[in-house]
Order: sequence, then C-alpha cells, then structure tokens
Amino acid sequence: MNTPLSEAIAAKREDLIALTQDLIRIPTLNPPGQDYRLICEYLDKRLSAHGFETQMIRAFGTPGDSDKYPRWNIIARRDGKHAGECVHFNSHTDVVEVGAGWTFDPFGAEISDGKIYGRGTCDMKGGLAASIIAAETFIEHHPDFAGAIEISGTADEETGGYGGVAYLAEHGHFSPDKVQHVIIPEPLNKDRICLGHRGGWWAEIETKGEIAHGAMPFLGDCAVRHMGAVLQEFEDKLFPAMAARYTEMPVVPEGARNSTMNINSIHGGENEPAEDFDGLQAHCVPDSCRIVIDRRFLVEEPLDQVRDEVTGLLDGLRESRPNFEYEITERNSVLPSMTDKESPVVRTVAKAIEDVMGVPPQYVASPGSYDQKHIDRIGKLKNCIAYGPGILDLAHKPDEYIGIDDMIDSAKVMGAALETLLLPVT
Repeated sequence: MNTPLSEAIAAKREDLIALTQDLIRIPTLNPPGQDYRLICEYLDKRLSAHGFETQMIRAFGTPGDSDKYPRWNIIARRDGKHAGECVHFNSHTDVVEVGAGWTFDPFGAEISDGKIYGRGTCDMKGGLAASIIAAETFIEHHPDFAGAIEISGTADEETGGYGGVAYLAEHGHFSPDKVQHVIIPEPLNKDRICLGHRGGWWAEIETKGEIAHGAMPFLGDCAVRHMGAVLQEFEDKLFPAMAARYTEMPVVPEGARNSTMNINSIHGGENEPAEDFDGLQAHCVPDSCRIVIDRRFLVEEPLDQVRDEVTGLLDGLRESRPNFEYEITERNSVLPSMTDKESPVVRTVAKAIEDVMGVPPQYVASPGSYDQKHIDRIGKLKNCIAYGPGILDLAHKPDEYIGIDDMIDSAKVMGAALETLLLPVT
C-alpha cells in the first residue's frame, strides 16, 4: 500500500544510499573500539541539521573504555508539538573484525546488483540509515506530530553492549517514563519481527598440570591431556543432552531452537611465538590448558542449571581421573529476553509490515543476544523489539551486504509505525 509518506521515503533512495555508504566508510572496528567519536560526530551533524537535539555520552569506566579507545555514544531527540509517547530507534555503531575471504573492499561501500557491500552494512549500519531516513521523512510530512522521536548510535554491542546501551540504561535513558517504544533495526529480515533472544553463559575453564621435560613426560602432568578428558565428557554427555532440548521460543534458524555450546578458543602449553621469531619451541610438558566456552541456553533452562551441568561434569572428572584439577571463571551471563506479541510496538510494526509489503510478519527470536537484554533487564522497558533490513545469515561474514530495496521497505515500515504511534487517531 502506497501512502504519501512511503512514496516520499522511496524518493529518498539516493540519500539513503549515500548515508549508508558514509557510515560504512567509518571503520568502527570492535575490538578495539575505534572511530566511535568520529561516527557520533557524523550522526550529530546529520541529525542536528534536521532539528534533533543531541547528546554525546562517553561510557567512562566500562570494559574497553580508555583515552585511546573511548566508548562514545549519541542520543538524538526531536520533540513534537504536542504531548505524547516517545519512539526510540537504537542502533549499534560498532562492527566486528573483517576476516578473510572478501572480494569487495570491506570499507569501500561499493554498490553491485542493488546491494551495498561492506563490513557492517547488514549488521547494522543499513538499519541505522533506514531509521534515520524514516524519522526525517516522517517529521517533514507531519511537523505537528505528538510525542518524541529518539535515535541513538551506541557502542560495543558486538562485545556485550556494556559501553553502550547498558551504560545508557543504567543512567536512565531507557526508563519507561522517558521512552515508551523501542525498535532496534538489527538484521532479522524485513518481514520479520524479532521478539527477543536466547540466553548466554560464557566461562573459561583451566585444567592444571605439572611442567617437566618433554622427553620425560612421565615426570610431569600434561594439562592438555586433562583438557582432552573434559572435551570428551562434553562430547559424550553434554552435547547429546543439549541436542535433546527444544524451546518454544520462535528462534531462528531452526538449529538454534536447541541448546548449543561453542568452544571459542583453546590454548595449552607455551605461548605462540611472535611473528618475527622463527626458532623452535622448548620441550616442556604443559602445566596449564584453557578453553573459553560460549553456552547459549533456552528460556526453559535456568541459569543455575546451565552452570551446574558443566561444573558437575568437571567435578565428576576430579573424582574419577587421577590428579585432575580445574578452575572455572565465569566471564559473562545474559538471561533470555522475550517481548509479548500483544505489546503495542509489536502490534504496530506487524500492521505496518502488512500494509507496506502485503504479507503478515513472521515472529522470531534471535539465536544470539543483542541490546534488548539491557533495555529489558536494566531499563525495565518491555515494549522493545528488533526490526530492520538485512539477512541475519550475512552478519559477520565476508562480503557482507545490505539490499537497497530492503532498506527502502524497512524504512517505509518504520515510517508507518511512527504514523500509528505518534499521530492522533482521526
């Protein structure tokens, strides 16, 4: 269904393309968290020119924040002519490492076959650009709107969001008396509404041994072999148990409706030699081996159960395996989050998708967490969803891209949602 607002958004195609390209060309890599200030200054200039009041907020003291890599965020607000509710579009500005396998310049923002290529196009600068175009066009067409529109560009989502949305939520920027509706333009496909996400538990496990000469390993105790026993316990017991569990949450893709665990890293023995060293390593039995696990759990699984399941296996090895000793350190945990399908923002965006694209939305949940967790748990704001352009499977991949038509369609949906939430019923 075409409306004057949707036609005006479509007419801004070139502006949307240029805005997306500008954002991609600012290489906000995290880690370490570079160019956060630069992208916030760009957004400040853009949004100030369209009548938004802006705040630049540094998340002092959060993980990774330093004078070299300060954690900068921006919140822009445009108040309407009348009292009403606030709709907040939140996008993270950081992108993950480039990785190998690219055939396009990762920060070139090249256009090919109706797509813009580059790191962060899909996840999630294309969504940020779409929300800006939607908000600006809505304000142009409805200058007498009620309530307020906020747009934020926040740091560190890719590493937990503690220097971004978590910090802002702790300082009251997502309190329900200030903000009533939140849309996070993460790439879950333009005809989907993401209601929430699975939980996550991250921990480091270290097995202990005793150093000795590699030619006489019987005089030491190999920590790597102990870790091998841990991995075998996981293979024999934990992975089959997780595969048997299934959630009623509409998590996509299908494989993520089971409990999962990834072993992020493993290291045992001597440190890897420096790149400029081409000598041989010493001959030693490793006295330490460490792994980092990434356990994603279901809303049906209590966090204590997730922890206890792993420590129970380790304690069992301590009883059955000679000289087995371990330490486990929790690095982070995130509880599952889920917004009710009948909440106002869900119903509003669902109708907008039907009006713009002529299809009912699919309701999904994310396999990984995103910043909804902080808006929910810290901000105590439940009326929050992820909705934006882009294909989830492209996130963090080489030759990441965003479809230009998808951005236009998503911007139309966002604009239609604003009309429902911020215009009086006639």
